Formats: sequence, C-alpha cells, structure tokens
Amino acid sequence: MNALLHLLKQNARLSNETLAMMLDTTPDAVAEQIAQLERDGVIKGYSLILNDEIVNKDRVSAFIELKVTPKRDCGFEDLAKTVMMYDEVESVSLMSGAYDLAVTVTGDSLKDIALFVAQRLSTIDGVLSTATHFVLKRYKEMGIFVAEDAVDERSMVSP
Repeated sequence: MNALLHLLKQNARLSNETLAMMLDTTPDAVAEQIAQLERDGVIKGYSLILNDEIVNKDRVSAFIELKVTPKRDCGFEDLAKTVMMYDEVESVSLMSGAYDLAVTVTGDSLKDIALFVAQRLSTIDGVLSTATHFVLKRYKEMGIFVAEDAVDERSMVSP
C-alpha cells in the first residue's frame, strides 16, 4: 500500500489500469485499495497545484507565525479550529520552537492579508503575537516544481 500512496502523491490522475501495471496487480484491486484508504481517512482529498504566476499574478500568499496561550482542557485545539475556519486560511499546523501555530493564508493583495491579520487573527482570544512572512516566489509545492526555469541575470563578480 505504501507504493500505491507514493505513486498517487506523485500523480493522483494515474488511472487504476496504469497503477495496476506499475504495482503488478489488477485495476479492481487498486480501486479497492484506494476506496479503503479513503474510508480509513488516509486519503483526505485530491488537490490541484497551480502556478499562480500564470493563473493569477496578483494573488498573494503569506506564512503567519502565531504565539498563543493554550486554553485549559483543550490546549491548542480550540484556537487552531477557530483559525482554520477562515476562508483565507489554507493550512494550520502546531509547531515546536519559537511560535505555536503556523498559518498559511492567501489573499488578493498585501493589504487584504494585512487586514486579515490585524482585524481577525490578532483579535482572537488567546493570540499573543503574530509575525507575517509574505511569499515572494514559489519554486516547489507538494513535491512539484512550479517555477519556470529562470535565467540568472546576476552578473559574475571576479576577485
């Protein structure tokens, strides 16, 4: 089953017939394994990776670090659930280290994200501080190269 998951992570659009040939099994066996993985919650969904520089050049992404005070009896869970309910939020992760929650957000402009942080995230009860890092360019997303081969326009410096 690990081989099946590895292949699906590389390309979830492979047909059951192709997967069966690659795994030396039958298409029906592959279909049943995938269905079982979905029922067990191992496969949570399928996603599309876009090159936003082509599709929507103005779209902005940011990583936001949140320092929070965990609530009694539920720790970070309630805060994470509150944060992840916002449409702008793409991911929320509990982290070790200098901050507690890592939040990935997208918006139509820098201002949209700044307002989201100032008016929504920072006002949540238990949020102590935020640090926002804007994404300037994506090179690789979920194992897929998304940036076109760029020409290095820096000049050579010789000693």
